Amino acid sequence: QVQVVESGGGLVQAGGSLRLSCTASGLTLGTRTVGWFRQSPGKEREGISCISRAGTTYYADTVKGRFTLSRDNAKNMLYLQMNSLEPGDTAMYYCAADRTGVNYVGSYYCTARTRATDENSFWGQGTQVTVSS
Repeated sequence: QVQVVESGGGLVQAGGSLRLSCTASGLTLGTRTVGWFRQSPGKEREGISCISRAGTTYYADTVKGRFTLSRDNAKNMLYLQMNSLEPGDTAMYYCAADRTGVNYVGSYYCTARTRATDENSFWGQGTQVTVSS
């Protein structure tokens, strides 16, 4: 059974940094298109950064230049380095991995594929990030 687990969230002041981590059991993250998503109360889930199997990375405009996604295949880990955090970044952050081994481009996975249905992916339980002003 596949289990995806995020960690690293917390409370940080505006302008600060956090690094989120994601790992999976029963699944090799390097063989899938994977990504980071976030959702705050009353808002739709947003795909903020995704990486294809081939390694091309997509960033949403809302985080471009501030967040960096990386993947360590040897450790089966996915990371999201978040710098210059703003109160608007406050949300629950989720890691997801596509159920198939198709090399989806990151932009498609972060948007259309994951918006279609949650059933396309393995999802973690989320880690809360709160940015105070």
